[in-house]
Amino acid sequence: MNTAHTDLLIIGGGINGAGIGVDAQGRGLSVRLVEQNDFASATSSASSKLIHGGLRYLEYYEFRLVREALAERDVLLRMAPHLVKPMRFILPHRPQLRPVWMIRAGLFLYDHMGGRSVLEKSQTLRLNQNSPLQPQFKQAFVYTDCWVDDARLVIHNLLELQKLGGHVHNYVRCLDASYQHDRWIATLQNTHNQQTYQVSAKVLVNATGPWAQRFLQNNLHRPSPRKIRLIKGSHIIVRQTQSPSFSKKFATEEAAFILQNDDRRIVFVIPYLQRFTLIGTTDKEYQGDPANVAIDAEEIAYLLAVYNRHFKQALHADDVLDHYSGVRPLCDDESNDPSAITRDYTLTLENAPGGLLTVFGGKLTTYRKLAEAALKQLQPLFPQMGNLWTSNARLPGGEVTPTVFASTLKRDYPWLPDALIQRFISSYGTLTSRMLGDAQQLSDLVPLLSDRPELNPQLLSQRELHYLYEQEWARTAEDVLLRRTKIGVAAGSDLFAAVQQWLQQQSH
Repeated sequence: MNTAHTDLLIIGGGINGAGIGVDAQGRGLSVRLVEQNDFASATSSASSKLIHGGLRYLEYYEFRLVREALAERDVLLRMAPHLVKPMRFILPHRPQLRPVWMIRAGLFLYDHMGGRSVLEKSQTLRLNQNSPLQPQFKQAFVYTDCWVDDARLVIHNLLELQKLGGHVHNYVRCLDASYQHDRWIATLQNTHNQQTYQVSAKVLVNATGPWAQRFLQNNLHRPSPRKIRLIKGSHIIVRQTQSPSFSKKFATEEAAFILQNDDRRIVFVIPYLQRFTLIGTTDKEYQGDPANVAIDAEEIAYLLAVYNRHFKQALHADDVLDHYSGVRPLCDDESNDPSAITRDYTLTLENAPGGLLTVFGGKLTTYRKLAEAALKQLQPLFPQMGNLWTSNARLPGGEVTPTVFASTLKRDYPWLPDALIQRFISSYGTLTSRMLGDAQQLSDLVPLLSDRPELNPQLLSQRELHYLYEQEWARTAEDVLLRRTKIGVAAGSDLFAAVQQWLQQQSH
């Protein structure tokens, strides 16, 4: 790495950095991407796990953002069918907050703004005694958005970047960078062994998310052209809330809820990992270090109160099994309401001295369009770059639909339990075959911490660990259990200790 030169050096391994890297490498540019911690370890793994147009953004007249996001749902469904899946959302009507005509008008726009879509259109639902909602809710609205494994979306973009010839490094920090003799010279440090390197690049891309403004000021010693407001969003995880069917025509087992609150914010209640329910998010101003963000008691009480205001079966603080928090780096539009701050993105390109592109804001759903906008800004610096290409691409693992590939796995590995097939496909897609390799029976995978592996859908094996270590840059137990697999949700410390011990053995 000491003598490496590249067209783009991207600082930040979240969804925006990964998306820009893939697009650029695919257009013939050379890319090196570095991340100071693990990939997707900050905002990009702390989302509500949704690919959505943002129904509530219509109230703030964010029509361009909503139109772009709605169209992107279909693009991402094609790009990554193993990671992105349609999900129906139920919106209980609270007439004192928003009248029926307003919601119907919003849903009509939502159904049609993004162009022709493969997703089901919205409908109105009459509620009866079978509803899991409290008796005062007589009517609801149903529409479709998509669920996504956010951290794995980042990983599969990085796998594509590497496949195209790009260089990808986690646990590498950019200490500083300066523009010398027509190129950026950056000093990088491996955070595991503290070794430092220097690399050069024609353009530096600051995709550090919540750290974007701080990186400019502290590491590049330049003023920031934009101010960032950090908004904390927290989620809680509870055991799966069993909801009866509304009717024979509409069951709620795989449906989510979108709950309106008196403060005009909304809270999602989403089926999660076949075993849990995810409830979030909050919106609070955050002033501290993004690395230290954590949920507080007030947020837990807020989310439980919104849930209990809607459902017959109440939840309490001791029902919370797990939780996570993230910081959304939003471009400061001087709004007094954290929920009203734009979720749109802003890109700034500074050419004096040297090309420096900084990403402010953005959301998971529109990362691919953000990358296209970034490459459009960089085009004058790279007139040789290729044309738009990602809208028709498939990410690694998404070459065929999950249903088709499930049949392939059952044929090739008939001993594999259905629950494991489901988990593997929703994590790796067609890459599952690479991970399983020549295994002939379940014991060939060498299960970790499991007496009855055939009964454990959350089975973690040494073969899967080896794949994650060799192919997906996993280096810590959190990398494996919280981001690559999600098996660590509500898991005990013994599993984390066993994974960490295995990983340490590989590094010696």
